[in-house]
Amino acid sequence: MLKEIYIKNLAVIKEAVIPLTDNLNIFTGETGAGKSILINGINAVLGQRCTKDIVRTGCDKAIITALFTNLSGEVQAKLDELGISHDNEEITVTREISADGGSVARINHRTASAAVLREIGGMLINIHGQHDNQILLDSDKHMGILDGFSGDYTILESYRESFRELQSTARRLGELKKQEQTRIERSRYLNELIEDMSGLELEENEDEALEREYEGARNSEQAVIAINNAVQLLTGEENISEMLSAAENEISGFTDSSDKLNELYERMAAAEIELSDVASELGEIAEKIELDGQRLEYMKERLSTINKLKRKYSCDCRELCEMYASAQNEITQLESSADEISELSKKRSELLHVVTERAKELFDYRERTAEKFVRQVTAELEFLNMPSVVISVRHEKGKLTVNGMDTVEFLISANRGEAPKPISKIASGGELSRIMLALKSVIADKDSIPTMIFDEIDTGVSGKAAQKIGIKLREIGRVRQVICVTHLSQIAVMADNHLMIEKKIIDDRTETHVTQLDFEGRKAEIARIMGGENPSRLMLETAEEELLKAKNIQ
Repeated sequence: MLKEIYIKNLAVIKEAVIPLTDNLNIFTGETGAGKSILINGINAVLGQRCTKDIVRTGCDKAIITALFTNLSGEVQAKLDELGISHDNEEITVTREISADGGSVARINHRTASAAVLREIGGMLINIHGQHDNQILLDSDKHMGILDGFSGDYTILESYRESFRELQSTARRLGELKKQEQTRIERSRYLNELIEDMSGLELEENEDEALEREYEGARNSEQAVIAINNAVQLLTGEENISEMLSAAENEISGFTDSSDKLNELYERMAAAEIELSDVASELGEIAEKIELDGQRLEYMKERLSTINKLKRKYSCDCRELCEMYASAQNEITQLESSADEISELSKKRSELLHVVTERAKELFDYRERTAEKFVRQVTAELEFLNMPSVVISVRHEKGKLTVNGMDTVEFLISANRGEAPKPISKIASGGELSRIMLALKSVIADKDSIPTMIFDEIDTGVSGKAAQKIGIKLREIGRVRQVICVTHLSQIAVMADNHLMIEKKIIDDRTETHVTQLDFEGRKAEIARIMGGENPSRLMLETAEEELLKAKNIQ
């Protein structure tokens, strides 16, 4: 809890040490004395935004230091998580605001960010100001209040875990279904590619190797045909050799009479023998050339198939191989996506059933909680001098959200016999303050935040209602440290620790002082609140009587 606050150069507060007790601490003082500055100082050490305007004129910086003791295990665990040392279950939190606009925060003299201060501060202090009454006017916040009253988030967290899993599953399923048409078209394309190439066992650059082999084979075939034609011309019917032999016979009878004819005859005879040898050798060559007609036909058909695929898919042989391998992998993934859609659809249905059942369980739990809530808040409101106020909870089923399937709104009837209506439509400022106090009262022992601060909880109330507020604050002070700023004597008399905030003029400068009051000081301050400055003896006696009376109120 908050043990002590040290303030230096904060607006009109030159320097102040403010001691606080474990129970009900009350701050009083004239309007404008600086009570709001005190709250601003506490907000500063809690990491809230602050401006250079709060630095005392003429000073370099303002310093606010808060000492927190008896830290809960939860707070100590958070400090350990953040790597912040702490001894004897206590820490000091300091905020320095420079006149140039900068600020520095420290926890146990170690620099910390404002975010860390807010995180730790939120576990140490709960501040209720007038603006917090707006929570009551916002029905969206009512469910959180009801859950806070229950103090048990087990069912809610179980529901949220299932709901988030359902959300995640539905989101993934939605993404896959959006991709479904594209997936179908892509699958069709890939299956066609795989079908075209299945069994082809194509290798990279195979087309080039086949082209070379096929070209060579084609050349060999043409060579054999040419050779056989040549042999046919040499050895077939009406071949050159026979014609040459006939020519020899024609001139053979005249070779003896002419050396020239004899020479030509011999040449023709030699040519006949040479042509016979050529024909024989050509035949041998033709026989040696191996021709595989089936292989040639296979190469022709395979090259045709490959070239068609190259044209169809606008790529070369190497790219075809890569596309085929990639298509096999991708089609597997696409098929697994289809399987995933089926599995996710099934999972979503199962989760929807689980979430719906848990939402019903949560609804029933809130229904029971609402009944207890209404009874306890009604009792608190009756105590706070609002016996005619009827509070109820409009609890209805709706669509599934992260908070359940229900909606919650608080309704009140300010006058007996009138139907309850939304708080925002009929509650006055004073009623809001007391309703909020009633809520704070019934949830005071539900959380682990040790300190509650009420800034002007007494707005719009007076008389007996104010006295009841004071008694209620004292009751809360038995289980929580309570710090309250008030203008009402009925509340001030209930203090376990009464601190007075007052302005003084010192050396022509205004300074705000904070004084811890003893009984006599309290008597004078209570008299001032009741009757103004320079209270009469009667007023002082009345103040004393009220203090003694308050002391005996349980």
